[in-house]
Amino acid sequence: LGSKVQVVELASQILPGWDPGLAKGLQKDLEKLGLEFFLNAKSSIKKKTRTQVTLALEGPENRELAADRILVAVGRRPYTEGLGLSSLGIQPNQRGQLVTDAAFRVYSSTEAEDPVPGLYALGDVIQGPMLAHKAEEEGVALAELLSGQAGHVNYHCIPGVVYTWPEAAMVGLTEESLGEKGIAYRKGSFSFAANGRALAMDQAMGTITLLADEKTDRILGCHMWGPWVSDLVGEVVAVMELMGSVEDLGRIVHAHPTLPEVLKEAALSVHGQAIHGVNRKR
Repeated sequence: LGSKVQVVELASQILPGWDPGLAKGLQKDLEKLGLEFFLNAKSSIKKKTRTQVTLALEGPENRELAADRILVAVGRRPYTEGLGLSSLGIQPNQRGQLVTDAAFRVYSSTEAEDPVPGLYALGDVIQGPMLAHKAEEEGVALAELLSGQAGHVNYHCIPGVVYTWPEAAMVGLTEESLGEKGIAYRKGSFSFAANGRALAMDQAMGTITLLADEKTDRILGCHMWGPWVSDLVGEVVAVMELMGSVEDLGRIVHAHPTLPEVLKEAALSVHGQAIHGVNRKR
C-alpha cells in the first residue's frame, strides 16, 4: 500500500513451524515486491519519538532500523481474564490454556482426575491452533455432543492460511514431522508458472506441494503459496476428510483454465504423471 516494509523475525525462517520450502519460496516472492527480511534477529526499541521509532537489531547483522510504525505480531495467547477461573478453582496449564478432554469438558488442573461438572471450553482458550474456523467447528461439535450426537473435530484436517499476497496455505503434516514420525512418503509439486489461468491473471507466483503416504497413497499434507490458495486449500481438505489419495485428487476433472488445475497437476506429479510440468522420480 505504498509503504516500505521491513520484517524482523527471531526464527531462522518466516512462518516458523511451516514447511521450510514454502517459507523460503514465499519470502523470495515477497522480496521481489520490495519487502526486506531480517532473520535470526532480536529487536528492541532504542529510541521513540512522536513520529518515529528506532529499533536496535541483534543477530547476523547488528544494525538499526527507523520506522514510522511498528506492528508487533509475535503470536497469540489464551485470553482468560475476567472469566472467574480462580473462584472455580481452575488452574490453566503452563501456556495459559484450560485443560480439556475430547468432549471439551474442563478439568481444574493437569493433575485432576475428573472434569468440573457442567463446564466446557473451546477455541482459543484450549490447546490447538488459535484459528476462528477451528473454534467454530469445536462449537458445532460441542453442541452435537450436548444433544446426544457424535460431535467430532478432525484436527489433522484444519487448514492454516497467511493472507499475504501471494497467499500461503497448508493442511496436514510437513516433511519434517513425517520424518520424525518415521512415515515413508512420496512428494509431488507443481508451479503456478505453468498454469494458464495464473499466467492470464499475471499472478504466476508460487507452488503447490503434496505429501502422500508411500504405501496407501493417502494425502498426508499439502503446502502452497500463490494466488488465492486460501480458497484452493479447501479442495485438499475435502479429499483428506474423505481419506482420499493423491490419485483421487489427480483424477478429478477440473475446469480449464482455472487455478485449481494446479492441485490436479501436483497430485499427478507425485507419481511422475504431471501433464504440463517436469516429472521427477522421488
